[in-house]
Amino acid sequence: MASEGRAGRIVALGDSLTAGYYIGADHAFPAVLQARLDAAGYEYSVINAGVSGNTSAQAAQRVMGSLAGDVRILIVAVGVNDGLRGYPVNDLTSNLSRIIEAAQQRGVAVILCGMEAPPIYGRPYAVSFHQAYESLAARYRVPLVPFVMLRVLGNTALVLSDRIHPNAAGARVIADQIWPFLQPLLRRIA
Repeated sequence: MASEGRAGRIVALGDSLTAGYYIGADHAFPAVLQARLDAAGYEYSVINAGVSGNTSAQAAQRVMGSLAGDVRILIVAVGVNDGLRGYPVNDLTSNLSRIIEAAQQRGVAVILCGMEAPPIYGRPYAVSFHQAYESLAARYRVPLVPFVMLRVLGNTALVLSDRIHPNAAGARVIADQIWPFLQPLLRRIA
């Protein structure tokens, strides 16, 4: 339930990048977005619905619970684990479609965060994976945030020692990337 005095909820549905793997939810990108919303005078509660290790299939199974209450915006930030495991792109597309459709059927605005597959499964797989997000954004007419880890990966100042997960500074960079897509939606639904 939204906090008293809040206009509604913004849910970030994701995996370890959302949950705050080893940095804690208080430093993950949803918390950074909450601070930005508060500073800008928007009265929304940002809910961190990130579960480390989740695939798009697991997120699709729990999307209904994430949409409970007065949810106005759903930030979909899943799929990177599908790419790391080489799961079929058709399955990714189907799962993300289910998530987006569940939100849109409830009148919830959606922001889709693009994810990328590592090149270990070959260029055709990586390209197909990338294009799945572009196709979904076009089909459902939702904003597409470019790969949220684009400015984070490879920068040792922004990742944990595993060189994969963002540290607190990296989470701020992810929030920086999502904010320009979130802000117009806030104005539209206000």
